[in-house]
Amino acid sequence: MTDPIRPTPEQLAAARNTTIPDVVAPGLRVLFCGINPGLWSGATGHHFARPGNRFWPALHRSGFTPRRLRPDEQQELPALGLGITNVVARTTAKADELTAEEYRQGSAALVERVERLHPHALAVLGIGAYRTGFSRPRARIGHQEERIGDTEVWVLPNPSGLNAHYTLDGLAAEFRALREALPPTD
Repeated sequence: MTDPIRPTPEQLAAARNTTIPDVVAPGLRVLFCGINPGLWSGATGHHFARPGNRFWPALHRSGFTPRRLRPDEQQELPALGLGITNVVARTTAKADELTAEEYRQGSAALVERVERLHPHALAVLGIGAYRTGFSRPRARIGHQEERIGDTEVWVLPNPSGLNAHYTLDGLAAEFRALREALPPTD
């Protein structure tokens, strides 16, 4: 694994309130949805780019990818039937900088994106973002009863290194539960 590009403090400051492009395609198996990009992601242009983020290791350990991808290899995901988007597009240092209204507006835009792209499953990575954005205060981690059109909805733990509730093995187990629930690929 090569060392990630370390943004300078100036690059991190300049990344505040910017956006990065989604990694999407029509008909994905899973569209993973982060809360919002962090400053490191904004500075590099890659999702889940901060070295302490456990998205990429969990994705591999759960069997979604044949090897551990780096954030700068995110464009390989659509060929594997996977994509990445966010509930809220703007970058912040921490998710607690977002307002409830941003979550609600972001969730409405996410529903439109899902209706346009038709992934088999949407995996929202963060229970708080899902509860607030979709007005589901009692939602739990795992498969949700509601659907968006034909798309299944899952809520998985936030892979941020700040989420101490889940170990990497615990995250990978939740990701694996989603993978194993998907129909087999041809």
